[in-house]
Amino acid sequence: MKLNLLLTFLFSMTIVMVVSAQKISGTVTDGNDPLIGASVLVVGTTNGTITDLDGGYELAVSPGTYTVRVSYIGYNEASKTVTVEDSNVELDFQLFEGILSDEVVVIGSRSNARTNLDSPVPVDVINVAKLSSVAPQVDVNQILHSATPSFSSNTQTISDGTDHIDPASLRGLGPDQVLVLVNGKRRHNSSLVNVNGTFGRGNVGTDLNAIPASAIKSIEILRDGAAAQYGSDAIAGVINIKLKEATNELGVSLTTGANFTASDRVGPFNGEKKSYDGEVLNLGLNYGLPLGSDGGFINFTGEYNYRGFTNRMTEFTGQIFNGYNAVERVAGADGADISNLSLADIQSYGQQVSYFSADTKADLAAITDMSELAGILDFDNTTEELAARGQDRTDYNMIVGKS
Repeated sequence: MKLNLLLTFLFSMTIVMVVSAQKISGTVTDGNDPLIGASVLVVGTTNGTITDLDGGYELAVSPGTYTVRVSYIGYNEASKTVTVEDSNVELDFQLFEGILSDEVVVIGSRSNARTNLDSPVPVDVINVAKLSSVAPQVDVNQILHSATPSFSSNTQTISDGTDHIDPASLRGLGPDQVLVLVNGKRRHNSSLVNVNGTFGRGNVGTDLNAIPASAIKSIEILRDGAAAQYGSDAIAGVINIKLKEATNELGVSLTTGANFTASDRVGPFNGEKKSYDGEVLNLGLNYGLPLGSDGGFINFTGEYNYRGFTNRMTEFTGQIFNGYNAVERVAGADGADISNLSLADIQSYGQQVSYFSADTKADLAAITDMSELAGILDFDNTTEELAARGQDRTDYNMIVGKS
């Protein structure tokens, strides 16, 4: 008798639970196709599931208000809030591709003829079109530096041509060990050898910034050595740049900005004080035209990029000139070859320096050997000489920063 009562009670409770439970169901797509295996979760609970082969899902819930979150690798998360009362609720989601995803792709023009291609290689895929619209970076090196692990590219200073062609690397290896492809075909190296102790000294890398960001659809980066497949120039990895293929669409981008400081600094040329520098202006235009009836196209991109220098150096306070520089100035104004002045020339022109004291002029006239000049003309006359030349100290500031 007790057993029958217990079974009756449990059966009644089961009926009540089934009747009171409702469902949240729907599909998850990317706008066209269903997303299989997307994660669906009721926020704040452990109630979750994954989508089936049709992108569908079901969640059993009690009446109430819930926030449902959907996530999928390579896509931005989406959340919706819904109230469940006495009936089931239909809740569909459309996810959009994210800026950085871990898609699995195989890149390069050599792929078909090589071996060991049975298992695909994981590659970072960066949607440059989306990233450039939400991030302040304006050139390819900056975009990759901010969005890609193991990629490094820094602007150099006082380093010959490397000031203008930034060396780039993967995993800290040399710029000449990164293979750069454009639509799967090798991109040529630049003709600049990095010197002056900069990163990649002695290397000749690829100038990624020569390719306008406005022309790029996405960038695929293999962050692992691939020399066995591509050759020894891929020891550090592979970067494949995929260009835009759009037609009958005009793309316009405009980015501007500057570096600002809390207080004024001394300008490097004319003594003007400013609280900003490093002005950047980038204007890009992209347009494509269809060719023929079989999907052919030609895509045009033009980009104007201005990058102002940056500098945080204040007015130079050290010695700039000595007495001999004053003699050179007077001799140069007279048309003399200042690289080949004789003792007599120096003595003659020294008498014409207006601010030399009588004692200095007398000592200079009395010497008989060039070796004695250092004892007479090696003094700091920076203030007087700047005035004589119509200059100030800021004309001799060294610009240390981005060129």
